[in-house]
Amino acid sequence: MSLGSHLKELRRRLIIGAIALVVGMVISFIFTESIIQAMSEPIRIVADRRGDDPDAIVQLMYSTVTGPFDMRLRIAFAVGIILSAPVWLWQLWAFLMPGLTRKEIRYTVGFMAAAIPLFFAGCFVGWWVMPHIVEIMASFSPTGSANLYEGKYYYDFVFKLLVVVGISFVVPVFLVALNLAGIVSGKAILKGWRVAILITVVFAGIATPAADIVSMLLLAAILIVLYFSAAGLSLLVDRRRRKRDRSTFGPPA
Repeated sequence: MSLGSHLKELRRRLIIGAIALVVGMVISFIFTESIIQAMSEPIRIVADRRGDDPDAIVQLMYSTVTGPFDMRLRIAFAVGIILSAPVWLWQLWAFLMPGLTRKEIRYTVGFMAAAIPLFFAGCFVGWWVMPHIVEIMASFSPTGSANLYEGKYYYDFVFKLLVVVGISFVVPVFLVALNLAGIVSGKAILKGWRVAILITVVFAGIATPAADIVSMLLLAAILIVLYFSAAGLSLLVDRRRRKRDRSTFGPPA
């Protein structure tokens, strides 16, 4: 294809992806009330726990006239991206696929098949631990103080938390991808297991309430298993690569 044909193809793919995003946003906007109610549940829990304090005020607030609409629009955009992901991911894949070799296509399909479910699993875990974080932070409020959660910043906190935890679940897949590209060896990944476990335990301890040891251990165990799975798979890839090199070039001198 000529450069002009490639640009026309790219424009067509972008238009289809944009239409899917708009449709997803419209659908999401209809259900923003339910989403906001679910997001605000931790605030209601904090309000119930501070009910004995007559001076305590705990509620979601908007500091601007357009704040409520802005929050609904942000939620609709974020959820719309998720709902339309199958369409725009396919459009991106269909545009790039003609330029990939058969081996690159196989690696890309494997990467996407592993990364997408892990990302959504991480988002689910982030949604699960989010109320605990809100409750822990609110527990530091002194008697007589007010907890007024500004809508825009509360939204940013919730969705950034989901993205961060979702990406943390995908990190092992990136490690395997780096290993397949020859950038990081399996031994190098495994060598950092002490630091990985320390970071995982600290993150799990912060993300779960202090009294809920089971939740902390469960979250830490999931992340540790994913890390060692990535290290083990990378070691197998390195072993197969060494065998292939010996069969091709002979044993090292």
